[in-house]
Amino acid sequence: MATAAVLQPQDIPTNLNYYAPVGEEAPYQYVYDPPAGTEKTNIGSDTHPVVVHDARGHESDFNLDKNGFQFVKHVSQEKEFDNDARIQDVYYKEVEEILKSQTGAKRVFIFDHTIRSAISVSRSLRVPELKHTVRRKSAENLPADQIYRGPVERVHIDQTYDASVKRVHYHLKDEADRLLKGRVRIINVWRPIRNPVYHKPLAVSDWRKLDTSHDLVSVRFIYPDREGSTFSVKYNPNHEWWYLGKQTPEEVTLIKCFDSEVDKARLTPHSAFLDETSPKDAPHRESIEVRALVFDAE
Repeated sequence: MATAAVLQPQDIPTNLNYYAPVGEEAPYQYVYDPPAGTEKTNIGSDTHPVVVHDARGHESDFNLDKNGFQFVKHVSQEKEFDNDARIQDVYYKEVEEILKSQTGAKRVFIFDHTIRSAISVSRSLRVPELKHTVRRKSAENLPADQIYRGPVERVHIDQTYDASVKRVHYHLKDEADRLLKGRVRIINVWRPIRNPVYHKPLAVSDWRKLDTSHDLVSVRFIYPDREGSTFSVKYNPNHEWWYLGKQTPEEVTLIKCFDSEVDKARLTPHSAFLDETSPKDAPHRESIEVRALVFDAE
């Protein structure tokens, strides 16, 4: 199999699913089963053809503060990502080191990770209070679309600005006001597992081509005991899409979901997409994403 060192860049024509309204009610999505008689979501799909450009060979041209995403080479000690305890003990420490070295941050608080696979049950771990307090959600208590979490083929951003600030309060409580006086970021650390990515690669959109006053649509994200919010994204022909062709497990994509600094790239729309040029017999995509609060203050 070809390695990243000898691959040639390949731009991919594809279709991406943008936001379309359904009905008159403000956009919402229930994370679990909705009340009787209520649809789980009223987010529709507006599909448009785009070209996703290959960053292969130009990885160093992109960075978090300019574009909202960044490609980093990193060899992990963890290879299988099939044990939550080992992921937490080994991989979380690596993610913390990556984020500190790439951003200059003094403190990193990891609040969840999700493993995605088109062919197997995903394993999701969330850390609701303290970094080393783990609450596992058993599969029998989750709806089917929370157990089988494949790649998300919809243009989105994980947090709204307001939800990002609330997440600091939710996780760090008494420290939140102090930490929010300094720079706060939420960064998603995305890595392929086991094999290079052939099917459903990850596309990221350059912040500089985003019209935040037009393109972003806040969506209520409804849990049984609280609400968050994410951004769906309206189509804009000015969007510029990138991916890393045949991305390997030794190559990490950093995706900015929030930045309190308004003169920097503040977030990055992203989506999985269909690559029709992929070999049909290539391994299905598996990936892990780890989301973290990143602070300039201790």
